[in-house]
Amino acid sequence: MCKLQLKFQPDLSYQLQAINSVIEIFKGQPVRNTGFALSFGDGAGIVQTDLGIGNRLLLTKDEILKNVQAVQRSNGLPASKDLEELQFSIEMETGTGKTYVYLRTIYELNRQYGFAKFVIVVPSVAIREGVYKSLQITEDHFNELYDREPLEYFIYDSNRLERLAHFAAANSIQVMVMNIDAFRKGFLAPDKGEKSNIIHRENDCLNGLRPIEFIQQAKPIVIIDEPQSVDTTAKSKAAIASLNPLSVFRYSATHVDKHHLIYRLSAADAYAKGLVKKVEVISIRSEKTSKEPYIKLLDVFEQGAKVELDAKIGEKIKRTAKTVKDGDLLYEISGKMEGYENYTVDQIEWGEGVKSIKVNGKTLHVGQSLGGYYEDLEKRHQIRRTIETHLDKELDLLPKGIKVLSLFFIDKVANYRIYKEGGISEKGKYAIIFEEEYNKLIQNSKYEQLKKYYGSAEKIHNGYFARDKKGRLKDTKGNTKADFDVYSLIMKEKERLLSLNEPLRFIFSHSALREGWDNPNIFQICTLKDSPGTYVSRRQEIGRGLRLAVNDLGERIADQEINKLTMIVNESYEQFVANLQKEMGEDGGLSSE
Repeated sequence: MCKLQLKFQPDLSYQLQAINSVIEIFKGQPVRNTGFALSFGDGAGIVQTDLGIGNRLLLTKDEILKNVQAVQRSNGLPASKDLEELQFSIEMETGTGKTYVYLRTIYELNRQYGFAKFVIVVPSVAIREGVYKSLQITEDHFNELYDREPLEYFIYDSNRLERLAHFAAANSIQVMVMNIDAFRKGFLAPDKGEKSNIIHRENDCLNGLRPIEFIQQAKPIVIIDEPQSVDTTAKSKAAIASLNPLSVFRYSATHVDKHHLIYRLSAADAYAKGLVKKVEVISIRSEKTSKEPYIKLLDVFEQGAKVELDAKIGEKIKRTAKTVKDGDLLYEISGKMEGYENYTVDQIEWGEGVKSIKVNGKTLHVGQSLGGYYEDLEKRHQIRRTIETHLDKELDLLPKGIKVLSLFFIDKVANYRIYKEGGISEKGKYAIIFEEEYNKLIQNSKYEQLKKYYGSAEKIHNGYFARDKKGRLKDTKGNTKADFDVYSLIMKEKERLLSLNEPLRFIFSHSALREGWDNPNIFQICTLKDSPGTYVSRRQEIGRGLRLAVNDLGERIADQEINKLTMIVNESYEQFVANLQKEMGEDGGLSSE
C-alpha cells in the first residue's frame, strides 16, 4: 500500500500576500546575486563572522519603517508611527497554513536577499514536533519550487552542541527549531551553573565558548510560532533578545501583544473566503434529576459536616466543598445561589457507624446527594452524539475517498485509562462508555458498509497521553519531556491516520493535541471537561479541526458542504460559542444546535 502524501498548492493568493508582506519590509536591501558563493561583499545579505556566516541588514530603521507603513496601508492595517525594534506580527486564522507560509518565507528571504540563518522558536514539544514534521512533508514541494536550493533543518539538542557550530559556519540555508525553555533560564547569569540552560554555559568542546554565541554571531531571523505562549513575560522577551536576532516575526491566530501588525487574515475573513471548515455546535444540556439544588454529603465530623454544592466564587459558579454546621443557611453558604433559598441544615448526626445530615427534612448519608444532574450521563450523551455524527459523516464521505476522524478533549487521563500496580492498565469510564455506545450504534443496518473499515471497538479509538518514568499515564500541560514520545508518535502517524484502511478513527487527548497538532480530516471535536478554559485555549481546541479536508490521494477538498467541523460541547461552552459568533459576524461560519 502506497503511503499517502499530502499535496500543497503553491499559488494561494492569501498565502502569497502574507509572504510578500514580509519580503516587502526589506525592499531596498541589495538583491542576492546568483549562487550563494557570489553573494558575499559590500551589498550582500550575509557577512563573514569569527565563527562562520551571519545575516546582514543594510537598510536603516527609517527605510524599513517606510516599507512597513507601505505594507500596512496595502493590507488595510493601521500604520506604525515608529520602529524601535524590528519585530513584526502576522495574524493568520488557525488552519490557513501559517507554518507553510513562514517556511516558504524563509526560502523567499534567501532567494531575494541572501539571508541564510533562521531560528524558529516554539512554546512546547507539540509545536516543535509539528514544525519539524512540516519541514519534512514540504521538503519535496519546496525543492521543486526553489530548484533544490540547499536547506538544512534540525531541532536544537543540548546533547549535540556541535550542530550549532555547523549552523554558524554553513553556507546554505540553516533552520533551527527550538523550545523557549531551552534558552530561557540563566542567560543573564550563566555562571549559576546547573540553574542555567546548557546553551548559556561555557563548553570545552566548543573551545570554551558558550553555545549561544554561535547563534548570536549568525544574527538569525527569528520566527516565533504561537507567540502568545512564548514571550509574554519580560524574562522570555529578554531571552529572545539574547539570540541577537536581525529581526523577529510572530505568527499566530491569537496574538496577545501585536508588534507592528503587517498582515491579518482574521477568523471572519477565513470563513468568508472558504479557507477553513465551517463550525457547527451541538450543545448537550445537563439532564436534571430533580428541581432541587445540588447537595452532596462528603463527610461528617464532630464539629460539623462537609458538603458539596454549587457556589458563586467571584464571577464564576463552581461545584465546591463547604463546611456547614447545624442551622446554616445554604443560600448564604453558596454565595446566594439561586435555588438554595429556604434550604437549611436541620440536623447533623455523628457517632459510631452514623454519619448523616438532614436538610429540609431529607436525610443524606455520606456519599448521597440531592438534586443536580448525573454528570456521567451528560458525558455519555456527548460521546454517543459524537459517534453518531461521525458515522453519518463517514457514510457520506467514504465514497469520495475521505476518511473521518473525531477528537475528544478530556478532563483527566484516568477517565480514559487507569494505571494499576504491576504495569497493568484498564479502561477508564470514557473508554467504557465509548465502546458501549459504539457497539450499539454500529449495529444499525445503515452503517453496515462501514464495518469492514472499522473492525472491533477496541481498534477504532486510542489515547495520546504523556507517561512518567514507570510508564504510567499522567496529566500534563503539554510542555514536559514526558510529552515528547506522545507528540512524536502522533506526528509520525499523521498520514497513516488519513488512510481509509487504518481503523483508528477516534482520538482521546488530555493536553497533547491542544496545539501544535492538527489533522485535516478532524470533523468532530467533543469536549469532555467542565473547566471553561481561556479564550485562547478554546480557540486552540477548535483550531485542531479547522483545516480543509483531504482525500485518499492527499488532495485538498474545497467543497464547503464537505468542510464542516462539528463541536459537541456541554453547557459551559455556550457563552464562548456566543462570543465566537459575534467575532465572526452574524453569518461568519458558526451555527449552533
